[in-house]
Amino acid sequence: MTDETSGSTVPRRQLGRLLTELREDAGVTLDAVAETLDCSRQKVWRIEKGLVPVRVVDARAMCDRYAVPDEMSAIVVGLAKETRAKGWWHSYGDVVPSWFSLYVSLESSASLLRRYDSELIPGLFQTREYATELFHRKNPALGAEDLEKLVAVRLQRQHILVRRLPSAPVLKVVLSEAVLRRTIPDRSAMAGQLRHLLEVAALPNVSLRVLPFAAGPPLASESGTFVLLDFPRPFGRAATEPTTVYVENITGALYLDKPAEVAAYEHVWSDLETLASDEAESKRLINKIIEEHHD
Repeated sequence: MTDETSGSTVPRRQLGRLLTELREDAGVTLDAVAETLDCSRQKVWRIEKGLVPVRVVDARAMCDRYAVPDEMSAIVVGLAKETRAKGWWHSYGDVVPSWFSLYVSLESSASLLRRYDSELIPGLFQTREYATELFHRKNPALGAEDLEKLVAVRLQRQHILVRRLPSAPVLKVVLSEAVLRRTIPDRSAMAGQLRHLLEVAALPNVSLRVLPFAAGPPLASESGTFVLLDFPRPFGRAATEPTTVYVENITGALYLDKPAEVAAYEHVWSDLETLASDEAESKRLINKIIEEHHD
């Protein structure tokens, strides 16, 4: 596995931003750091961009060069150790594409997830039956072993909603009414999926609202499904991950974090919150659709 894909992505990016800030505060050039580490200028640049894991010995040498306090040096070294740790999803091998591995890493580190889905039940709410049907429809030729791995990754991701350390993220979801009415062939399994939706929505850190057909077309009609991810600030002065917008398509994904891009999706999210039914009314609608599956 190459340096670009090994290790945990979020700590690498956090550490890169922190080291850049410390270097600039100390007035040290990239060339000077490269001389300290006895490496190329390119390697230092890659460390600061969060593209590679960082050796503890290099992290300590950089802290010494920048004359940072012991407390900050301990934070840098701790992050360096995290950059070399692999996320749980790496154990599932090639069934998890590299562009989605980044999302799982970000999702695992987020403190707030805001998600709009226009077509499908989101992965954090899916039952085994629903997820299996989706993966099978996407690739009917997929072998049983790889299919099971894909489903296992999806179910494993759901554990973040009930974890204790670090604290579970807050999850706010708006679903188009179409998501609830677009059934899989097994109507009994679909009813079970909708009941599971209500069970997850009952968690104290989860908010689920439905955008009814009667609300008319939202601004999200143009954006489609997206996720806004916000991250904690655990390191005081250290920069953390910027708010990031995740937009997925059939061949890959976009990760948007420029202020103008984030602001555009924040505006779309605000419109969704204005138009969506409240949680109680959303629950009543979901229960009504569950009853229709038993007619």
